[in-house]
Amino acid sequence: MIIAYSSEKKFTPEIITLDNQNVLNTALWMDLLNPSKEEEHLVEKMLGLDIPTREEMQEIELSSRLYKENDALFMTATMVAKSDSPEPKSDAVTLILADDKLITVRYIEPLSFALFISHLSKFPPESHNAVALLVELLDTTIDRLADILENVSRNLDSSSQIIFHQINEKSSDKPDYQKLFRGIGASGDLNTKVQESLLTINRLIGFFEKKISPKLDSDIESKLTMLTKDIKSLKDHVNFLSNKVIFLLDATLGMVSIEQNNIIKIFSIAAVILLPPTLVASIYGMNFDFMPELKWTFGYPFAIALMLISAWIPYKFFKMKKWL
Repeated sequence: MIIAYSSEKKFTPEIITLDNQNVLNTALWMDLLNPSKEEEHLVEKMLGLDIPTREEMQEIELSSRLYKENDALFMTATMVAKSDSPEPKSDAVTLILADDKLITVRYIEPLSFALFISHLSKFPPESHNAVALLVELLDTTIDRLADILENVSRNLDSSSQIIFHQINEKSSDKPDYQKLFRGIGASGDLNTKVQESLLTINRLIGFFEKKISPKLDSDIESKLTMLTKDIKSLKDHVNFLSNKVIFLLDATLGMVSIEQNNIIKIFSIAAVILLPPTLVASIYGMNFDFMPELKWTFGYPFAIALMLISAWIPYKFFKMKKWL
C-alpha cells in the first residue's frame, strides 16, 4: 500500500490506486506500508531509483543501511512496534530522501508513525519540505522510544516491589516467581529492542548530517544536535535498565532458591522428628523370644509414650532454635 501526503492538501492521506497515480507527482511524503512488487516498481519508475527489498533492509552492514545513490539518500533504521503488547516487534524501516520527497518503506506499524501523521496538519509552512519532515519523524520516533523506556522502568519497579517489599511477609500468598521471571525477561527483551533502535537512529543522524550539512539551515542543525543529545541520554538510561534487569533476574533466582531451601528444611526437620519414634518402633518390632516388655501390662502404653516423648524433644529443640 502506498499512502501519499501533500502539503497542498494539508497532508490528508491518500491511498494510491491505478486511478490516482498522478497524486505521487505532488506528494511530499510517500509511505510504502507492506508494499507489493507492483507498488515498488511504480515508485522506482517515477523517481528513477531502486527501492530496497525487505531482505536488503535486514542486512546489518553499515554500507547496506546508509548510502547515497543517484543523489538520493537511503537510510535504514530499526524501529519498535507493538511495545504495549505481549509480543513487541522490531524491524527495519528505510527512509529515502530524493527530489525533495520523503519516501518511507516499512513492514511494521510503529506507533511513532501514527503520532507523526496525527501532527502533520499542525506543521508550520516552513516545515513543508522533505528534510524537515524527516527530522520531525525522527524526533517523534525518539520521543516514542523514551515513552517505551519509561514503561519498562515502571514494570521493573513493580517487579522490584513484589520481590523485596511485600506488604505482609507472613501472608500465605507467595509471588508467582515463574510469572515474575517471565515479566522481567520480557522487559529486558523490550529494552534491548529500544537499544538497537537508538543505535541505528544515532548512526542515521550522523550519516544524514554528514551528507547534507551544507544544505541544512540553523533550525534543522540545532534540532539534529538536540536529537543526538536525547539519544545519548536515552542510551545511558538503557544501560541502567539493562543492569537492573540482570539484578532483578538474579534476585528472583535467589528468592526461588530460598523458597526451595525452606521446603527442604521442613522435610528435613520432619524426618529428624520422626526418627526417634521410628527407632523405638523398630526395636519393639524385632522378633526375639525374650523381650520382657512385650508381656508387660503397661508395655504398649510405655512404647507409645516413649515414641511421643522422643518426638517432642527434638520438636522443642527446633522451636527453641526458631527453625520452625
